[in-house]
Amino acid sequence: MIWTIALTALATLFVAVIAMNFATPEKKLERRINHAYGTADPQFLREMGVMLGPSIVPGNKVEALNDGDEIFPAMIEAIRGAKRTITFETYIYWSGDIAQKMTAALAERARAGVEVNVTIDWAGSIKMDQSLLKSMEDAGVNVQRYRPLHWYNLGRMNNRTHRKLLVIDGRLGFTGGVGIADQWMGHSQDPDHWRDMHFRIEGPVVAQIQAAFNDNWIKSTGTVLNGEAYFPPQTVAGDMDAHMFIASPAGGSESMHLMYLLAIAAAEQTIDLEASYFVPDELVTKALLAARKRGVRVRLLLPGPHIDSETVRIASKREWGPLLEAGIEIHVYQPTMLHVKLLVVDNYMVSLGSTNFDIRSFRLNDEASLNVYHRGFAEQMTATFERDLQRAKPYTLQMWRQRPWTERLSEMFLLPIKSQL
Repeated sequence: MIWTIALTALATLFVAVIAMNFATPEKKLERRINHAYGTADPQFLREMGVMLGPSIVPGNKVEALNDGDEIFPAMIEAIRGAKRTITFETYIYWSGDIAQKMTAALAERARAGVEVNVTIDWAGSIKMDQSLLKSMEDAGVNVQRYRPLHWYNLGRMNNRTHRKLLVIDGRLGFTGGVGIADQWMGHSQDPDHWRDMHFRIEGPVVAQIQAAFNDNWIKSTGTVLNGEAYFPPQTVAGDMDAHMFIASPAGGSESMHLMYLLAIAAAEQTIDLEASYFVPDELVTKALLAARKRGVRVRLLLPGPHIDSETVRIASKREWGPLLEAGIEIHVYQPTMLHVKLLVVDNYMVSLGSTNFDIRSFRLNDEASLNVYHRGFAEQMTATFERDLQRAKPYTLQMWRQRPWTERLSEMFLLPIKSQL
């Protein structure tokens, strides 16, 4: 009798823990945002600035970096040039050549007296060689594993930090899609080297990136990184308006979802979306269809034959039919895994960062995105989108209707766990 009660209690506890990990925030958006103004209307910036968190600040410079051959040298050079502080947060940190180089650079700066603070997601760094952690810690790097496997974290094991943030001396920032693994090295030349982008940022918005890092640092350590070494006076670096905002299940979980919905609802000419994981919910799908109905050209660039999650590929394709029927263009990238997260609206607004176009990023992950409002930068990103488009193949409505029955069956099985992909 006692054993039966104990086993029942354990089973109940197990089910409760699983349910906590699958739960999305209690409050969520339920109705589509209607088209009330365009991106050129001052109301667009007013609402984007107040609804998503930090205000839009002028005077920034954002430089695009393509693939590991450009991204990692820029990041390592910045780390080596740090004088006072380094803050670095990432999801993937595995072993390999680039992991060793990043570790060596961070450790060297710590030995030189720079305050180096690193947040690495526990789940995303399971493949990390423990000797890399030890070498950083021995050098004086303050390393935090985000939500490690402990009893008090069991109810939040499914909520990971997916943010990619690097700030040097409070003045120079980086964000984008790359993790610390050899898949991101090279120049997307073959299936073993992924296509991705990262961005080098200067100007007042860097303080918002630093604040974004502080969010999870406080959760992990209970301490705040503040003072002039982390938040120095900011100077004008360019002419771009921008803001960095964050989302997490613990607070502001709908920020990313809302951002996409507001941007799509405001679009009047073009929407170009490059997404490594595209599993939209009903609201986003309706928003895209409404944009197309009012004459917006919508182009989606998505992974093709190379993707690191077959379940995501199958679940994504299930949603393509109504989009294709409405005249939305879908192109699938051919050479390698497409890991870019990029949205360009009306050749004006650009959204970049760690956020995937799926329910997990909208409601379960800790994410960070930078929005830039600048026609010149948007035109540059549109040109980048179109270069990637040249390495893709169009996917047609006929192809979707003729997809194998095995895919259709798999889509049905994956439907109940769509939010977890």
